[in-house]
Amino acid sequence: MRPGVVLALVSASSLAVLGFTPGPGSEPLPTRLADTGGGSQLITAQAPVIGSTSGTVTWWDLRDGQWVQAGSAPARFGAKGLTEGGSRQQGTDTTPTGLYDLPFAFGIKAAPEGTKVMYRPVRESSWWCQDNDSAAYNRWVDPLPADCRASESEHLITYSTQYAYGLVIGFNYDQPVRGRGAGIFLHVNGQAATAGCVSVPEDAMRQILQWAEPDRKPHIAIGTVDGATALTRY
Repeated sequence: MRPGVVLALVSASSLAVLGFTPGPGSEPLPTRLADTGGGSQLITAQAPVIGSTSGTVTWWDLRDGQWVQAGSAPARFGAKGLTEGGSRQQGTDTTPTGLYDLPFAFGIKAAPEGTKVMYRPVRESSWWCQDNDSAAYNRWVDPLPADCRASESEHLITYSTQYAYGLVIGFNYDQPVRGRGAGIFLHVNGQAATAGCVSVPEDAMRQILQWAEPDRKPHIAIGTVDGATALTRY
């Protein structure tokens, strides 16, 4: 999803308030989710309310039956906030809530040392097709196929900051529904809120890539603190 242009920065003190990291004796967030994807690694991306453009990404390990926090970072969401993934519409600048797998990673920069997930280097010829009329809708393409309009797609190398490192979020990916949305990633922060992706600082993105292990089936759960899009619903 094309990185957005709406800046929604909050102070460090505000982020501390919005951190959602369990305090001493609190139940770890993953234990309160309806589903964690069946693996032993999980990323949670939580926003205070549906209209929020910032919140927190936390990555977790399941160790001896207990979820343990492995890292955390401030996050940005869509310029128009979040929305239920199952009814999202393309072009709305909203981040889809739900539980998703992480098909593969990619980046303009070389994979961080120790990266185990499949990592595709971004080249001049690399695109993400977002053309609803293309057979390659919501797919990495290299090069751009004739039936996928460049004006309806992302030339990945253009976003040198945001796509230094990224993870594909499996929203609308396995069986794409036309018009629901394409190119939803976990990627490096730009200067603003996103157009539907989740973004974190570059150092956090490197840490996540070094942490993720395909054999442990990492997933990402995206949602709000409570309400109809509460992260704990997914």
